[in-house]
Amino acid sequence: MKCISDIAELRLFMLRNERPIYFISASLFNLMGIDEWVGSFKFISYIDPFDGRHPDVFVPSKIPGFKPKSIEDITNHLLQHPEVIDYISRRGGRPGIVCLMFNEKTEEICKKLGVEILLPTAKLRQHFDNKMETVRIGNKAGVPSVPNTLGPARTYEELDCSARKAGLGADLVVQTAFGDSGKTTFFIASEDDYNLHAAKISAEDEVKIMKRINCRSATIEACTTASGTLVAPLMTEIIGKPELTPYKGGWAGNEIFANAFSEEVCAKARDMTIRLGDQLLQEGYRGCFNADFLVVPEDNEVYLGELNPRISGASSLINQAAFAFADAPLFLFHLMEFLGIEYDIDVKELNDRWARKELIDSRSQLILKSSEDVGIAAHAPATGIYRMAPDGSVSYDRFACRWKAIENDGEAFFLRFTGRGDARYKGADLGALVVRGRGQDDEFELNDRARNWIKGINRLYVSKPATEVQHA
Repeated sequence: MKCISDIAELRLFMLRNERPIYFISASLFNLMGIDEWVGSFKFISYIDPFDGRHPDVFVPSKIPGFKPKSIEDITNHLLQHPEVIDYISRRGGRPGIVCLMFNEKTEEICKKLGVEILLPTAKLRQHFDNKMETVRIGNKAGVPSVPNTLGPARTYEELDCSARKAGLGADLVVQTAFGDSGKTTFFIASEDDYNLHAAKISAEDEVKIMKRINCRSATIEACTTASGTLVAPLMTEIIGKPELTPYKGGWAGNEIFANAFSEEVCAKARDMTIRLGDQLLQEGYRGCFNADFLVVPEDNEVYLGELNPRISGASSLINQAAFAFADAPLFLFHLMEFLGIEYDIDVKELNDRWARKELIDSRSQLILKSSEDVGIAAHAPATGIYRMAPDGSVSYDRFACRWKAIENDGEAFFLRFTGRGDARYKGADLGALVVRGRGQDDEFELNDRARNWIKGINRLYVSKPATEVQHA
């Protein structure tokens, strides 16, 4: 085919795609809605938030005894499931897959199955997922991190000594190389603070020791391609809210809206992301990535926080945002990189257009986690559209497959993760809630409407102690 040079040609090519492509993960959450844009695109999921009603979601039967410890475990389990192998075989063609998380075992499985992974290699992704490597690659790209030093901290004395040598003071943030930020980010201002997390910190050969700053969390979804790095609008992050997550530094959602930050901050973050993406491309990485930033509003300073070399939790919001419908979802450019398509896209034109305020609508995504161990879900709210009454109560209204079905500010879309019969342990993902408008106020605290939505959905869960369920 001829070289793709504009968005209309890209959209048409993707819509007419006949090659079977699968997103294999715990659920379709991260790429929800992409099946509307890409022909022959299907989701193979471990859980079924839609109770069999989504036409493009395939969920195999559960195999007794399988207890996943990671998303990689789920990916590999699904790829080896007889029903999944049969499903992919029956659809024929030259299958390609994308995953949220995978490892070298996944690559071995796919090679045996004759399935192509449409992502950078596991080795490359693992390399760039290291928080220490984020600092180093940022430095090479001219993208500064919060003042920090890298090294071991096997005792509080060693941590304190390293911090003082680097001029970081005594109020610190320490991160280990891998893992969820809520579980691997530690706020330490004393030896007692250190002792609470000593087992995890001292076990690492190298940690990131940062000066603690007063900042706002922000994030950008991007895609590095042969034509350049495409950058979506800067979003706020919802971090550590106890109504949503039991983890102090844990991610709990995002907001996308115009004027989220000053024009100066947005321009800095875009430029930093482009430089970061261009550096990643030089080092062999291509496709989607996510960059977290720490913004100091008082002086419009922007620092690189973390690099997520993959599809992320914010991808679901970005791929269904207004600018995506005006042009194309960011993920389509990722596919273009891996499907062997010849293309030449004007990346600067797209980046400039996506930065315009009129193309940025206002949406919030809240990720609800269980705050404690409460047993087994005896009843769970269905996926779909919910309504909020004037008194703040929440009730189910109708079924929907995606959040663009929201019709007004009094509605929200809930995507269920924890269903009937599932364990509600501390930190378990209950579901994702999407609403129009903001979920936080100008001080970045949850607003009353968001609190009502969270309470309303939580009240629809009914749980029983695990022992009671076992003996029922």
